[in-house]
Amino acid sequence: MQFARIRTEDGRILTGVLGDGALSPRARLGSTEAAGPDEPLAGATLLPPCEPGKFIGLWNNFAAAAEKNGLSRPDHPLWFLKPATSLAGPGATVVIPEGVGRVLFEGELGVVIGAPCRDATEAEAAAAILGYTCVNDFTALEILTAEPSFPQWTRAKGYDGFGVIGPVVATGLDWRELTVKVMVGGRERQSYAASDMFMGPAEIVSRLSRDVTLMPGDVIACGTSLGARPVKAGDAVTVVIDGIGDLPVTMAAA
Repeated sequence: MQFARIRTEDGRILTGVLGDGALSPRARLGSTEAAGPDEPLAGATLLPPCEPGKFIGLWNNFAAAAEKNGLSRPDHPLWFLKPATSLAGPGATVVIPEGVGRVLFEGELGVVIGAPCRDATEAEAAAAILGYTCVNDFTALEILTAEPSFPQWTRAKGYDGFGVIGPVVATGLDWRELTVKVMVGGRERQSYAASDMFMGPAEIVSRLSRDVTLMPGDVIACGTSLGARPVKAGDAVTVVIDGIGDLPVTMAAA
């Protein structure tokens, strides 16, 4: 099943299940009960498939990248928060703020929470996961490292449009079988197996739930692996995960 959010031509915002060129509305993300007649997708705009109260990103969660960078497996997820204003969806224009230097794409698998989760076991955490989405966690690399005494994770990753998710929340997937790819200008620039994670989704959710209460619609970006590169104004950047779909954006100068 694929959950999505759309804005109709007359300005209504609907959440529902995709199928046969239409959206079947639901009262909320993850609901199985219809909430109105099907809405044709023709003329509608795909929005971020959920509106997370918390948009969490992980650092150093892939073995290949850790080995290359001389890092060890963390004992607990290394995480940061992206502000709600960083959220963007399929087809967005991502503006590179003036003076921030290099901006990197980071294609990632996103976990979407479907039920409240606090101090959860891994089994409880797995049950609280609604599904998965594509994430592009853009990073202003030089901002991140500009102040030696304080790595600026939130600022570097929190600019408007720097948290792209979509096109859908897909349920029923085996994350171990997924491959995360990023295309820039039609060329494959990043490709890695989700199975290379140090901590898989259930472990991530369980451990994070000891730090903060996770709520329906919250998104956790599982981290990226090798191949993240700088992009420039005019680049077309697309995260691709089979079973979830394509998540395209266009980069623009301020």
